[in-house]
Amino acid sequence: MKTLKHLFANNRTWAKDIRRRDPEFFRKLSKQQAPTYLWIGCSDSRVPANQIVGLLPGEMFVHRNLANVVAESDLNGMSVLQFALDLLKIRHVIVCGHYGCAGVRAAESGARLGLPSKWLAHVGHVHKKHERALASVSGERARIDRLCELNVIEQVRNVCRSRICHAAWERRQPLCVHGWIYGVGNGLLRDLKVTISRPSELKQAYQKAISTP
Repeated sequence: MKTLKHLFANNRTWAKDIRRRDPEFFRKLSKQQAPTYLWIGCSDSRVPANQIVGLLPGEMFVHRNLANVVAESDLNGMSVLQFALDLLKIRHVIVCGHYGCAGVRAAESGARLGLPSKWLAHVGHVHKKHERALASVSGERARIDRLCELNVIEQVRNVCRSRICHAAWERRQPLCVHGWIYGVGNGLLRDLKVTISRPSELKQAYQKAISTP
């Protein structure tokens, strides 16, 4: 039990299957990563970034945290974003939340979770900002799901307003920022229609997204 032998066995099976399909896969992969996408998602174990979009290792750069938050005060997240844009020349940043997010639910309820509560205060600010609109949503589950959507939209806005993203656009680097949400219950992604490819698009896209459930 201490060595988790079943996970090593799973790994050998996975690697064998990859080599069977493409004998040169790992040799090519070891030379350089050149992903097109950066995924900023939730740490939830039910939302595996590569798998739900059908991509292989090497095709997506991934950053995950509780409730898919983007904060300029977060050195980890900002380092990933800068590495992705400045060094890897990522063309698409995807902020993806998911329905029924426990972190979003905890932030909405004001649950005291110790250190996680400090992090989830970012989501708490989203809740407070949209409190009036959320109050008009009927049913707790629907209200939490709408807050999950609004949280994604706000995090897309945070990406676009970051100095790192602005620097990429100023040097005319091709870059689109997308806001998606994932349904754990059906395995499907939903585009929240907040895709930004230049700073001038942000205000209108943001306003439309927050007013269109």
